[in-house]
Parts: sequence; structure tokens; C-alpha cells
Amino acid sequence: METISVYLDNMFAGLPRNSELERLKRELLSGMEEKYLELKREGKSENEAIGIVISEFGNIEELTAELGIGPAGTEQAVPVLSEEEAYLYMAAKRSSGLWTGLGILLAACGVALFLVLDTLFENHSLFPDNESGTMLGLIGMFALFAAAVGMFIHSGMKLGRFKNLDQVFRLPYALKTTLQRGQFHYARTFRLALITGVCLCVLSPIFIFATIYVNDDLVPYGVSAFLVSAAAAVFLFIYYGNIQGAYTKLLKEPDLTPEKKEEERIAAAVNAVVWPLATALFLFTGFVYHRWDINWVIFPIAGVLTGMSNVFHIVKRKNVS
Repeated sequence: METISVYLDNMFAGLPRNSELERLKRELLSGMEEKYLELKREGKSENEAIGIVISEFGNIEELTAELGIGPAGTEQAVPVLSEEEAYLYMAAKRSSGLWTGLGILLAACGVALFLVLDTLFENHSLFPDNESGTMLGLIGMFALFAAAVGMFIHSGMKLGRFKNLDQVFRLPYALKTTLQRGQFHYARTFRLALITGVCLCVLSPIFIFATIYVNDDLVPYGVSAFLVSAAAAVFLFIYYGNIQGAYTKLLKEPDLTPEKKEEERIAAAVNAVVWPLATALFLFTGFVYHRWDINWVIFPIAGVLTGMSNVFHIVKRKNVS
């Protein structure tokens, strides 16, 4: 293992001597020695084990770039994100995803409640006053809408204090390693949430088809179930996506080029227009033309349009590079 120690000494020889780098060097030496012993226990020869350990370590240029350290004792003016602030940001993103997802779920439940009450009072002989169902449905829908808007505002305020993360920052090496390990273990949960959400999106129109098959008068109930099911899928996407997004935000290499900023601005504008317009079209075609049996396709089309915008920018970036 003396070879590993000598290798590290040579790698750090041209870097400034300070407490952070000394601590980093000790952590790397400990990790490399542990990996070396693990490889030896697996039956690797000494040369094979040392070669694998050194290759997994990477090169010093990548390491100093991550740390914001320049050669010959100079350091770039890149602020360091503290461990406390990083974990506060993770918690805020998780909470923001929860409140945003619940807000969307409540809004969908509001529309579903209106459809159910309006249809129930109109078709059931026990409720002779049809307008009462409409009025109760509207009151319940707008009450849930108001609660949803409050959740959206609360969610936005949660992340308001972390605008400094839009600037360039760097993580301490130990914190970055911990976050990378956390992201690795979280990947399975994230994949499961995505798969479940996609399955809910694909299967949710079944409620509409089933009610059409049984009785056309039951279609509003099928639409209500569709809305709640689709909103549950969106909740999964937003909540678990926010957690994944927090890892990505903290660990990604900053890209503040004008092209990247323009891409993010256009993507945000597309999302701000497409989804409210899709919701308005869905409600309009449902309440005015009573086409609940087919207007659900508006949301998949909106998703495709949003995805096409993202793909366009990815292809454009590859062509430029």
C-alpha cells in the first residue's frame, strides 16, 4: 500500500497546503486502502488491486475542478455550499414537492367532486332539485381550489430562500461523496415511482371506457375517477421528481452559458402556457360540449408537446457541440 501513498503524495504535490486538502488527502488514502484490501480479499494480485484503485480515483484535474482549486496554490472565487445548507435545500425540495403534488391532487378532486355531485343530483330520484347539486359541487370545487392555491404559494415560499443555488457553487468533497451515495440508493425508489405513475396515466382512461360501456349516464363518474387517478400519477412525478431534482441540482456541474439560460427560459415558458391551456380546454369541452368520453386525450397531447420542446433543445445542443 506504500505505492498508493506515494501516488497520492505526487498528485497533491502541486496543490496548496491547507487543512481542507490535508483532510481530503487523508479521506482518499483511507478509502483507497480500504478498496485495496477488499480487492485483495477477492483474490486480485497486488498489481491488479493497485491499478484498479488508482483508475477509480480519477485524475487530479477533475478533482481540483470539482473543488474549485487552481494550480500552483491559487483558488478560484467559487463559494462553498455548507453541509447544513445542502440538507436544508434537500428538505425544502421534498416539502415543496409534497405540497405542490397535494395541491394538484386537491384541484383534481375539486373537479371530480363537482362532476359527481352534479350528476348524482341530476340522475337520482331522491334529489329532485338539480340545481342544489350543481351549487354544492361548485362550492366544494372552489373550496378545494382555494386550498390548492394556498399549497402552491406555500410550496413556492419554501424554495424562495435558495435562489443563491442558481449561482456557481462547489461542495466539500466529503459532502459530494455522501450525496452521490444517497442518489445511488434513491435511484430504485425513483424508478419505482416513475413506473407507477406511468402505469396510472396509461390505465386511468379505463374508468371512462368502462362507464361508457355500462351506461353513458355514468360517464361523469368515470371522468372523476380518471382525474383523481391521473392526479395521483402527477403527485408521484412531482414529489419523487423533486427529490431527484435536489440531488441533480446539488451534484451537477454548473452550466450558466447564455444558451443554457435561454433553453431553461423557453422550457419554463412552454410549461407555463401548455398545461393551463390544456386544463382550460379539458374543462371547456367537458362542460360545454359534454365530451368527457374523448377530451381526456388533451393531457397526453400536452405531455407530448412539452416533451418535444425538451427533445428539440437536446438535439440542438448536440448539433452545436
